[in-house]
Amino acid sequence: MTVPECQNCGAHVTERYARVFTPDSVDEPRVCPHCEGLTRDGDGTIRETRT
Repeated sequence: MTVPECQNCGAHVTERYARVFTPDSVDEPRVCPHCEGLTRDGDGTIRETRT
C-alpha cells in the first residue's frame, strides 16, 4: 500500500485527505496543506491564493 503524495510538492498526505480533495479518477491531490500560497481552482488547475 502506498501513501498518497502531493503532485505539487511531494509531501505525504493521508488517504482521507486524498479521498476528500481529489476527483474520483485521481489518486493523488494536486496541492496539499503544505503548499502555502496555492489552492485548487474549480477548473482543475492550481493557482496562487487571493489575498
